[in-house]
Amino acid sequence: MAKKPKIELAGEPEGGAALNPLVGLASEDLWGAVALMLRETALKPDTTMKHMQAFGDDVVKIMTGKSALAPAPKDRRFSDPAWTYNPFYRAGVQYYLAMQERTRAWIDDLDFDEMEQNRARFVSAMILDALAPTNTLAGNPSAIKRAIDSGGLSLMKGLQNAYNDIVHNDAIVSQVDKRPFKVGENLATTPGKVVWRTEMMELIQYAPTGDKVHAIPQLTVPPQINKAYINDLTPQKSVVQLQLAAGIQPFVISWRNPQKEQGHWGLSDYVDAVIEAVGVVCAISGSAKVNVSGACSGGITLAAILSKMAANGDDRANAATLMVCVLQPEANDSEVGSLVSKHGIELARQRSAKKGILDGTSLSRAFAWLRPNDLVWNYVINNYLHGEDPPAFDILYWNNDATNLPAQLHSDYLDFYVHQPFANPGKVEVAGHTVDLTKVTSDLFILAGVTDHITPWKACYRSTQLFGSKNVDFILSQSGHIQAILNPPGNPKAKFFRSEKGTPATPEQWLDGAEEVAGSWWPYWAEWVKKRAGPMVDAPKTLGSKKYPPLGDAPGQYVFD
Repeated sequence: MAKKPKIELAGEPEGGAALNPLVGLASEDLWGAVALMLRETALKPDTTMKHMQAFGDDVVKIMTGKSALAPAPKDRRFSDPAWTYNPFYRAGVQYYLAMQERTRAWIDDLDFDEMEQNRARFVSAMILDALAPTNTLAGNPSAIKRAIDSGGLSLMKGLQNAYNDIVHNDAIVSQVDKRPFKVGENLATTPGKVVWRTEMMELIQYAPTGDKVHAIPQLTVPPQINKAYINDLTPQKSVVQLQLAAGIQPFVISWRNPQKEQGHWGLSDYVDAVIEAVGVVCAISGSAKVNVSGACSGGITLAAILSKMAANGDDRANAATLMVCVLQPEANDSEVGSLVSKHGIELARQRSAKKGILDGTSLSRAFAWLRPNDLVWNYVINNYLHGEDPPAFDILYWNNDATNLPAQLHSDYLDFYVHQPFANPGKVEVAGHTVDLTKVTSDLFILAGVTDHITPWKACYRSTQLFGSKNVDFILSQSGHIQAILNPPGNPKAKFFRSEKGTPATPEQWLDGAEEVAGSWWPYWAEWVKKRAGPMVDAPKTLGSKKYPPLGDAPGQYVFD
């Protein structure tokens, strides 16, 4: 039975706008936000003094044991009983929480416009997160207990972990134990063949599991900033196997990991390459149409592809799926989104142009600092202070299997933020044509995640208003960026939200008419695709064709670059 969604869904998730990791955090902009706060402090000492006095009152209550401040029950940093029962640690966490609370109140009271206030909130939150007592050995009771219980061995192991990260992980704290995983052996194991290869991509066709398949195949365009095997992670977490079980013919593009020599590859090259791949899929399957899907940056690429195909009168693209993808980013999507400035964009463009690529390490670091408590300090505590290995988790393994972005493609993506081509139909030239999504009339399935910190769901919703499509289905998954996509059945806590009332102008209006549905959205999407995948026909007995013979087994060669 469908239920009305809970009201808290209307709130914004913490995190950043879609392009922010591609821009990076320019130190000049960060220091500019700090300078702005210092200027306001000097110009309005009365406001600052008011909040300092309030903080002083908090400190008196803490010292006299009268403070009611306590960490949120879901804040895992302060889950150790010592934060509740030990007077020293209880006072310490109350002091930290008072400082955090009064800083937020002070910033809210300053005379900033919305963008300036968002910048100040983000920068102050980064500083306060770093100052959390749990990030130090002396301030972390669980780390001290671990050191005593292990006779100091946990500290030695923590130092070893830190050394290994400095030497072997580009000085980034490790998020995953990579040792148990091997692509092609226990990851990306669904049978298939590489049926086409260019300098830029491999096209993989997967072997059908039944005697019949739907006539119209499915082509997946993955993000250029990640490896394609997220679509076939494990047998239990495989979008490819979901499609095979539904009788859909899956084809997946696997991008080559570009090096400096490929730095000239731009969006136009990627768009043309996918359109060529559509022709190959049609030739192999014998279908005149192809259903297409793309996620994150792959969704941006797919939107440009659909626009160009429509402009050229090419009707081979049938139904389209866009997942966790922002086509119209705005600075007020989140606090971190307001750190994206023209200055920062140009610096990011210059950095990648100088190297020829935006390297995967820089991308990983930028993504991590969008959620420092979860993606940085959590692992500092686990790996260094507790002396534990990071978890062996397949999704994190894939997420840390970083790829580069060609400098030209990086520059083209930055231009999307500056020129907003999808929001200005018929005005901006991209990939050799004038972008106009209003000419795209394919049925659309658009997915977003409630707690997505990379592509906030309300920003994803804007895409519903950009296309000329009459049939648009917007689905909101109760999960974050990666988990919104990788959402197989079986999780008892899984749920999603959909509306029978279409896609009105605003996400708030959509939410008013949405209903909660228990379970994974995967079966719902599989049925949605099946309805648009044509009649059932005999499954191919071999993969590829005479013109496009198999070149090797899935997951191909490029996935190992």
